[in-house]
Amino acid sequence: MAWYDCAIFYHMYPLGMVGAERVNDGGIVHHRFGELNAFLPYLKVLGCNAIYIGPVFESGSHGYDTYDYKKIDRRLGSNEDFKKFVTDAHNYGIRVVVDTVFNHTGRGFFAFQDIKEHGPSSRYGSWYKGVRFDQRSPMGDNFSYSAWHGANELPELNFNNEEVRKYLIDVVRYWVKEFDIDGLRLDCADVLDLQFQKSLRYFTNEMKPEFWLMGEVIHGEYARWVNPETLHSVTNYELHKSIYSGFNSHNFFEIAHNINRNINIANDLYTFLENHDVDRIASKLDNKADLKPCYMALFTLPGHPSIYYGGEFGLEGRKNGGDDSPLRPRISEEEMKPNRFTSYIAKLAEIHGKNSELHMGRYKELYLQCRQWAYARMDQNSCVITALNNDDQGAAFYVPLPRPASIAFDLITEDEIPIENGRIMVNLGPHAGQMIKIK
Repeated sequence: MAWYDCAIFYHMYPLGMVGAERVNDGGIVHHRFGELNAFLPYLKVLGCNAIYIGPVFESGSHGYDTYDYKKIDRRLGSNEDFKKFVTDAHNYGIRVVVDTVFNHTGRGFFAFQDIKEHGPSSRYGSWYKGVRFDQRSPMGDNFSYSAWHGANELPELNFNNEEVRKYLIDVVRYWVKEFDIDGLRLDCADVLDLQFQKSLRYFTNEMKPEFWLMGEVIHGEYARWVNPETLHSVTNYELHKSIYSGFNSHNFFEIAHNINRNINIANDLYTFLENHDVDRIASKLDNKADLKPCYMALFTLPGHPSIYYGGEFGLEGRKNGGDDSPLRPRISEEEMKPNRFTSYIAKLAEIHGKNSELHMGRYKELYLQCRQWAYARMDQNSCVITALNNDDQGAAFYVPLPRPASIAFDLITEDEIPIENGRIMVNLGPHAGQMIKIK
């Protein structure tokens, strides 16, 4: 089993976490990785064994407008600072996956600047899509170009150019050699050249054993990307949406349908309740009492679960128009004061870590109503049953065991549960859940 098969991720958006300047002024280097290093022992206690962090490379503003792929953003620190962060994480047994922006660059990237300076004589004119020297860009350049989603500060790279592909593969090789990172999250993977993604899979496999590739995919058939030739995983936005929607509308059928639709690759997908681009789950839920069962679902349904920083405190946040900053707040070590909810998340992570069936085990639906749901995760030797109640009233119902067993007990309270004729009676309070081990 590879390290990522049993990974619990902690998602860091570092520019927000350390309160970095929103615009890179190109000035002094701010050595702020010490603030992020301080999280490592805490993450170990929380139960996370992998970090997805980024963007971290030099950019002009939010990090997704890369200026230099080989330099850490000066608002965060130096290359040596990041190297120490990865080394320290590894010493804690924590893998590090870096957010990567290859579909487009910022306007400050050297190739784009060369086109601005040299015009049609620039050797980099074919590095970008749609470059034309017979018209001006909306930004006032003496040439036009294709931009990601019409965002003119994000010119799109041309992956039909062999030099571009080779350059980016060499960049990843540099990251592996210089920083010893363990994987990449590919921004905009749903529009990133598919053949390049396949090349990336081939070359990174040679660079480092078990190097993990995960793509940001919002819409589409996930199997197009998740396969032996392309990526190991993609962001499961379908499940993200169905969880908060299913809880809010008292419709567990929506979530169950989503799992069954992607059942062949469900264990490989990156699962989350919130991230740096979407409103916090604590702000999305109509009833805050659903927060605990939502996280229980996250840690027991198929997929690689991820906690977005601050989520373990039940942090709230909504986008303000087009402003994502409310989702990406500064958070200091002093503010990270564990509470009862944090302890609950840590317990879920502990249970996930100790029970192999919750890593890559088979999913089986056992009981499904609009407001009650029970399912099993099974491997060859063991089984965990999760039961959820989404009603304002308590619920009691029988759940058939998916295999013969002589012992059943609650994984949180460790109380034994009687087995009656191959089934167990589940008694749940309002907006509650239970995790049951059977042997």
